[in-house]
Amino acid sequence: MKRIDPAELSVFLAIATHRSFRKAAVELGVTPSALSHALRAIEERLDLRLVNRTTRSVALTEAGERLYGRIRPAFLDIHDAIEDLNSLRGQPVGTLRLNASQAAARLVLLPLVLRFLAAFPDVRVEMVVDDALVDVVAGGFDAGVRFGESIAGDMIAVPLGPRQRFAVVGSPTYFERHPVPATPHDLRGLPCIRYRFLSGVLYRWEFERAGVALDVEVDGPLTLSDQDLMVDAALAGTGLAYVFDVRVTELVASGRLVRVLEDWCPYYPGLFLYYPSRRHLPAALRAFIDFARAPGQGRPQARRP
Repeated sequence: MKRIDPAELSVFLAIATHRSFRKAAVELGVTPSALSHALRAIEERLDLRLVNRTTRSVALTEAGERLYGRIRPAFLDIHDAIEDLNSLRGQPVGTLRLNASQAAARLVLLPLVLRFLAAFPDVRVEMVVDDALVDVVAGGFDAGVRFGESIAGDMIAVPLGPRQRFAVVGSPTYFERHPVPATPHDLRGLPCIRYRFLSGVLYRWEFERAGVALDVEVDGPLTLSDQDLMVDAALAGTGLAYVFDVRVTELVASGRLVRVLEDWCPYYPGLFLYYPSRRHLPAALRAFIDFARAPGQGRPQARRP
């Protein structure tokens, strides 16, 4: 068997991590076809197939899984050693890869990242927005941002931003045609704009008051998977929308939307930055965590319900 250079193994590692030639090519800054040729050369030297490829999927063979399991910890150790040296710099450098849901990106993460980049000009941030529950380790991300209940128990989580709350809103023209609901039970007879998760599950609107919690399966003429579109539909009078209150604060204040059932809408713990426990954090991630924890940045502020 011919000797394999560590640089060549990094090609296989990127493909195995992302399970995608396109994503691996973006990480390494080359074309997918160049990656394919490099992988073929490695397989020929090893006289073993490492990856099964189709037009739609990339899967590791048994040999590929064994090789990936052996070399990944070694490459992480090398990465940690380099990051140890970066910690000696006056300012952190490198690329920070973050994964976030659409709500997390809009509500908290993007404003925080923009302030962070202004403070640390030598760091680059790649932010991937994905509403699916992503394994940040397998996806090659440094950290993710999700609501607390979505985070795996083996992750370290740092609170970001204030507590979040939902709001039920409708347009003034909507309420000219329909009664104002007094309790969540009244929603069952009213046109509502439903929300469907990427998993296909329809969201049941959740309420709580005086320790009593309930959820309601609403109905209506329109189902969407984006809260901004839900707000647009509510403004058009299509139905009631159940969205994060920060998305509609100004619209309610201006009278373009009317808020109802406010005393039934509970607060939630909010969003968290989460990352795997490792001996040495990348310098850029450590700087971002410290920045997020600083007062006035990502740390939750006191807020009365």
